[in-house]
Amino acid sequence: MSTGGAVEVVLYHRSDDGEQVTAAYHEASRRMAGTPGLLGNRLMTPIGDPGSYVVVSHWADWEAFSRWEGGATHKEQTAPLRRFRDLARERPFEIYRWAAAYGPDLPAPTGAGARPSTSGG
Repeated sequence: MSTGGAVEVVLYHRSDDGEQVTAAYHEASRRMAGTPGLLGNRLMTPIGDPGSYVVVSHWADWEAFSRWEGGATHKEQTAPLRRFRDLARERPFEIYRWAAAYGPDLPAPTGAGARPSTSGG
């Protein structure tokens, strides 16, 4: 895996009890607060599939995510959400590296996928 630039980790969850998923998400987020390299996360549900949930976490780079995932606190921090993982999927998670991005509030990716300058030249 290329190690340059930001990564997004997408975790798939399933439950008929949205309140429990939301509470577990908030608890896991509190436990992860201050984790080096974690820039934020969000809980989302697809329109039209109310029993499905995804948690998307934004990491500064692959190295930061990899250190955290291999560290001693990873499993304890994510424990509240673990029982909701969507195990019907082949993999209950995906990891994406930013290839390009547009928007004034987005950090520019590094390397081959770097976005063009919008400074007007």
